[in-house]
Amino acid sequence: MRLEHLDLKDLKPCPLNVRKHGANDVGDLVTSIRSLGIIQPLLVRPNCEGFEVVAGQRRLKAAQTILEQDSNFAPVPCAILEDGDDAKALEASLAENVARLPMDEIDQYEAFAALITSGKSVEDIASDFGVTELLVKKRLAIAGLIKPVLKAYRKEEIDAQIIRILTLATKKQQKEWLALFRAPEQHAPRGHQLKAWLFGGAEIPVSNALFDLTDYKGAIKGDLFGDEQYFIDAVKFWECQNKAIAAKMEEYHAAGWPDVVVLEVGSPFHSYYGYEQRTKKDGGKVFIACSASGEVECNEGWLEQKEAKRRDLAMAKADGSYEPPIRHELTKAAQTYLDLHRHAAVRTELLKQPQLALRLMVAHALCGSSLWNVKSEPQNTGRNEAIDKSIEGAKAQKTFVKERQAICKLLGIKGGNQNLCDRCTWEGEKPLDFQATFAKLCDLNDKQVMRVLSYTMAETLVSGTDLIDDLGATLGVDMGSWWKPDDAFYDLLRDKQMINAMLKEIGSKAVADGNVTSTAKVQKNIIRDFAEGNGSRDKAEGWLPRFMRFPMRFYRQQDS
Repeated sequence: MRLEHLDLKDLKPCPLNVRKHGANDVGDLVTSIRSLGIIQPLLVRPNCEGFEVVAGQRRLKAAQTILEQDSNFAPVPCAILEDGDDAKALEASLAENVARLPMDEIDQYEAFAALITSGKSVEDIASDFGVTELLVKKRLAIAGLIKPVLKAYRKEEIDAQIIRILTLATKKQQKEWLALFRAPEQHAPRGHQLKAWLFGGAEIPVSNALFDLTDYKGAIKGDLFGDEQYFIDAVKFWECQNKAIAAKMEEYHAAGWPDVVVLEVGSPFHSYYGYEQRTKKDGGKVFIACSASGEVECNEGWLEQKEAKRRDLAMAKADGSYEPPIRHELTKAAQTYLDLHRHAAVRTELLKQPQLALRLMVAHALCGSSLWNVKSEPQNTGRNEAIDKSIEGAKAQKTFVKERQAICKLLGIKGGNQNLCDRCTWEGEKPLDFQATFAKLCDLNDKQVMRVLSYTMAETLVSGTDLIDDLGATLGVDMGSWWKPDDAFYDLLRDKQMINAMLKEIGSKAVADGNVTSTAKVQKNIIRDFAEGNGSRDKAEGWLPRFMRFPMRFYRQQDS
């Protein structure tokens, strides 16, 4: 390899260059090269008409753009490879591009596949480019995708998550899914639903098996994009799983448990409803619950409430401690008469005690009653893991969780890992006791009660409504102090017209116009550079997307 300075007219892109997409997005390089020139040499090799650029295609394009504008450009520094070394040229191109502007997954697949064809092993490729063997296998798995799926991904009609899951599908399943995706009145499954659709119901992870995998005679499919593998033949899986469950039942019986109950597949065991916890000696049973995905959960030491009462009654009669219930001296109608008159008097007197009424209201919101049904905002993302992770790590969310823990401490409640107003819906948790909660609130001063009230209202504040916009404006919420753009935010931006308008806002009209034909991915990268002050970009201090402000605004509406 030797270093020379070559004229631009003697350079052209190499057909072996691994970057097929994004090579023309050079708006971010033109300014830098115009100012500083080309610092890193282009990697080239001779051909019959001059030289081919093996690595540095974007720098070449940026230089050619400047030449078209200025009609002058100095010779370019180039490192010249030996003639005819295709495999080495391909490796050089991939090695540079892996660390630069991200190629899409199809580019990487085609590059790795070409190296495999040239005789390289997966281990060789991983070692040469400093990536894991798993990443190489992920890209090579794309070979199983049909061309219409790849084309849809290239056109940004479907995202990377979908093509990753479709690598688990047969070609027939891919065609069926694509037909659903193209049909205007159909809904093509995505994400978790797509996996379930591929596996004919709930997918069955290998990790859920209770048996030795050598006993299973069916096929297993590996998910290269996750840590899990899946059983393909559900019938054969359940044959093995049922035998393992039966063996576990025998183990419990041998250990002295009086009864082991296996629930139907898909029937959850809710310990907080209809059951009491009892020891093995006190008649406690084992309830085995099996999910549709094959997960088995053994719940030890529980007894149905009706059976528990019968058992307690029999024991009380046996030891002489049983006392028959006292027959009530009032008829049902008489009791109703008394209840209504007492209620009318108490609620009228309550009007004179607003502090007490406040405590009652908070207790009702937290604990509920036959007339109150208050629910916490579930923050349901539709199983979008990226959004879940973003919300979980958000400063505002962490601050809110910290306040919940403080409220729990104030009320003497253990835990604090779940919302308080719907605590009873969590397995293993009992509803908050109304009498105890109300008594505790009566012991608190007004300032402390108002703190609990504020938390309760915040926990039950519904998301995605105009009320949030109105409250944000009224409270003067500064989203910049609570939120910063993250990967999930950028990944969710899809509309190119909106993205270009956002680039104009955070950068300038010149930058936005200079990248109007660039891919959405490139434009989002430039927006990120301005937001974070990366490279030569000046950080846009205090910038927030319009739809993160109060009141919310959008980019495709006319500026007001």
